[in-house]
Amino acid sequence: MTTEAATHTTEEIRVVDRRIQYLKGGSGAPLLVLHHSTGNPGWLPFYSLLARNFTVYVPDLPGYGQSERPEWAREPRDLGIILNFMLRRLSVERPAAVGLGFGGWIAAEMATMDPDVFSSMTLAGPVGIQPTDGEIVDQMLIDYHEYVEAGFHDPARYTAEFGEQPSTELKELWDFSREMTARLSWKPYMFNRRLPYLLREVTIPTLIVWGEDDHIVPRSTGEQYRAAIPNVKFELLKDCGHIVDIEQPDRLAELVRRHAAGG
Repeated sequence: MTTEAATHTTEEIRVVDRRIQYLKGGSGAPLLVLHHSTGNPGWLPFYSLLARNFTVYVPDLPGYGQSERPEWAREPRDLGIILNFMLRRLSVERPAAVGLGFGGWIAAEMATMDPDVFSSMTLAGPVGIQPTDGEIVDQMLIDYHEYVEAGFHDPARYTAEFGEQPSTELKELWDFSREMTARLSWKPYMFNRRLPYLLREVTIPTLIVWGEDDHIVPRSTGEQYRAAIPNVKFELLKDCGHIVDIEQPDRLAELVRRHAAGG
């Protein structure tokens, strides 16, 4: 797994009496990154690219990685509430936001709770809305590595990142993350029926990024995000799957930078 060292710090804060660990790096305007349902494996090259222009905050979502589990949390919206509290406690005002897959859903929920929480929002392959065509892949029914590999357009890129056999540490992260994801999104799986209606009041400048070969989340979910949010743009990336931040980090970082500057 490609990660980078010595470019960030590891910090923590207590919110709702639970420890949240987060990575912080770079300088400039604040930017919050919310990771995939598979957890955050470390400081990725994508974060380093963003850190050239922003002060980047990457929390382990509550109940994921090194952040303590709020046992009472029962849906992604609960995590959004905690993270809104976290931003307030850190005095991070109106950061740009990047939500990746599952993290995109949480960012969208945060925006419906506080329309001024973000200066801009980039959602890459977000779940959270029921697709009108196709179904979101149920990661609980297949092996961890099969799910992650399905998130790539190019299988060779997956192998280059994770190897023929992912490390024990990475498998443990995926296993732990899957358990928390199941607690939060089992029924209905990976969507909130209320979200499309609530998003109609969100005026935050929003960019939806979709991999043309996303086999995890149907593009109809992205189209519904585009239809629901008033101030929105849509970018389709060729030769790219669901895990845009690893498969095309340079392209995604540039889209985020330009969108945040405009926002």
